[in-house]
Amino acid sequence: MGRDNKAAGSASADGALPPLSAGDLRTYNRMADQMEGFHNHFRMAWNQLWDACDSSAKRPSGLSARQMIMTGLQFCSQLDFHHSIEEQHIFPVLAKKMPQFRKELDLLKQHKQIHAGLEKLESYLEKCRSGEEDMRREEVKRLMEGFGEVLWKHLDEEVQTLKADNMRKYWTLDEMRRLPM
Repeated sequence: MGRDNKAAGSASADGALPPLSAGDLRTYNRMADQMEGFHNHFRMAWNQLWDACDSSAKRPSGLSARQMIMTGLQFCSQLDFHHSIEEQHIFPVLAKKMPQFRKELDLLKQHKQIHAGLEKLESYLEKCRSGEEDMRREEVKRLMEGFGEVLWKHLDEEVQTLKADNMRKYWTLDEMRRLPM
C-alpha cells in the first residue's frame, strides 16, 4: 500500500502527523484556498454595503440609493447561491468523514442563522426596489447587524475547517484530489 492510500501518513506516538511536502500541502489546502477566495468576495461585498450605510456622509461609498439596493440584493443572491452549492454538493461529501459538516453541527446551524438575516435584508431591499418602502441606510445597517457576527465567524471557521491540518486527519491525498470544488 503506497503513501497515497493512507491519510497523510501515520501519526507518531504523541499524535502528531508528519510534515507535508509543499505539493501535498497544496493538495490538502486546495479546498480552503478556493473557499477563502469565495469568502473574500463576500467580505468585500459586505464591507462595501456596510460602508454605504454610513449616514454621516451625503452619499457614502459613492453608492446611490439604487446602487446600494442592487449591491445588497446581489450580495444576498450570491451568498444564498454559494450556500446552496455547499449544502447540496460539498457538505454531504465532507460529512461522510468529517463531523463538522453534519447538519446538526455548527457550520450548518450558522447557515440557517445567516439565511434568516439574509431573508430579512433581501425582503427589505426588494420593497425598496419596488418603491414600496424608502431606502434607509440605517435600516440596512440594522438588518446587517442582525447576522453580521455569525456570518464573519462562519467565513473564518469554514476555511479553518478545510485547512490541511484538519483535512489530512480524514482524507488521503488521492481522496483529496477527487473531492468536489
